[in-house]
Amino acid sequence: MPIQYETVAVVGTGAMGQGIAQVAAQAGSRVRLYDTQPQATEKAVKAIGAQWDRLLEKGRMDADAVAAAKQRLLPANDISQLADCSLVVEAVVERLDVKRELFARLEAVVAPDAVLASNTSSLSVTAIAAGLERPQRVAGYHFFNPVPLMKVVEVVAGLRTDPAVCEKLAAYAREFGHQAVQAQDTPGFIVNHAGRGYGTEALRIVGEGVADFATIDRILRDQVGFKLGPFELMDLTALDVSHPVMESIYRQYYDEARYRPSVITAQRLAGGVVGRKSGEGFYKYTDGKAQVPVEPAAPQVDELPPVWVSTRAARRQEVYQLLKDLGAKIETGQSPSPTALSIVAPLGFDVTTVAVVERLDPARTVGIDMLVEDAATKRRVLATNPATRADMRDAAHALFARDGKPVSVIRDSAGFVTQRVVATIVNIAADICQQRICTPQDLETAVTLGLGYPMGPLAMGNRWGPANVLEVLFNMQTVYGDPRYRPSPWLRRRGAIGLSLLQEEA
Repeated sequence: MPIQYETVAVVGTGAMGQGIAQVAAQAGSRVRLYDTQPQATEKAVKAIGAQWDRLLEKGRMDADAVAAAKQRLLPANDISQLADCSLVVEAVVERLDVKRELFARLEAVVAPDAVLASNTSSLSVTAIAAGLERPQRVAGYHFFNPVPLMKVVEVVAGLRTDPAVCEKLAAYAREFGHQAVQAQDTPGFIVNHAGRGYGTEALRIVGEGVADFATIDRILRDQVGFKLGPFELMDLTALDVSHPVMESIYRQYYDEARYRPSVITAQRLAGGVVGRKSGEGFYKYTDGKAQVPVEPAAPQVDELPPVWVSTRAARRQEVYQLLKDLGAKIETGQSPSPTALSIVAPLGFDVTTVAVVERLDPARTVGIDMLVEDAATKRRVLATNPATRADMRDAAHALFARDGKPVSVIRDSAGFVTQRVVATIVNIAADICQQRICTPQDLETAVTLGLGYPMGPLAMGNRWGPANVLEVLFNMQTVYGDPRYRPSPWLRRRGAIGLSLLQEEA
């Protein structure tokens, strides 16, 4: 079966351009690699060849395949040499003026039916195509770095893009082993849009003095299963990359509260504390290794007080069983005795609010996050309120650490850490579906492959219950009064009728 595009041009020889040229040549296309600097083109051809040699050494390609791929990779010294290409993929600097000028030059060179694709990660495909004679043949073709390993590509339709162009680009991506997801031309497309919740909400938690960077990273790794905590991830990507994306999407959506950036990253970027590559970010690095503060040990408490559990606690029976297994002395009255430790487990509310509503003594009240069932989490998270006594805090910490499971104790926060981060991720994803930017399934595919989440954001919402996520958001909005937490209609309707967040309308 013939390949979708026999002769392809890749313009731009940076890491992305090299990766795209590599996978296209491996798929069987003749690839003309072009850069305005001829020496850059020659260097890129050698680098790609060296990568194929490494794949040969590792047994991932055979000698014939490597030789054939090298023969298909052809340097171009002038843009006129791209005339025979049926697809041109642009991977130059992320500036609208540069891309528009390049596309105007390409349109004058290639055939009228040739496709022009941009690897832009944040610019409008519609704006890139504006002013061309044939904007219907322009589409976004957003790969992720490193291209050969990140097996997903966003195919983005501009306002005037011919749907057939996107279908053919998607089919071509599948020919070189990638999964293609289709998106409308909106700020951040799918992955950079859906990824807004993880880091920005973690930054808000830090900004409120709830917990430090390392504690938040531990909680989200151990309770949800993220491979990297948000601050580890921002250190890896570097703030000179991630903060401008935060600002860009926020501004492009006309200051939508859900995407609000943080002054914390703006300040660190200004100070050059951008992450691992600078030797210091949210963590300091020695020989490339993060210097993570040692987690404090659980306190030693000679005698634990009796424990009373709120009648409104989430997973109340599970909390009771856990306390029983931990050997706690449990009170079962309608209200706690004067010496009891009161345990609350709210969804979306903070400990302070629950203590006031339930008329509990705040000095003896501690919260536990029970969004995730205890058997499924590697860490328990407790929250104090401003009045919690130190002895009650230490007693709760010691009690819940009795079986050896790590315990993090944070300051009061509506939604603790996990609830608010998960709810924000799910809510943004639900609104992407509500806006019809992409299908629910393409969203799940893009996020799991592009961001490496333990599950797609809609599956995450289903995992812990759309109704629970909805309750978290409603209650957080009550506590903070911030439109950031207003639930998407997609989530509200499905949560109200008990429908899967992956369910599309007929």
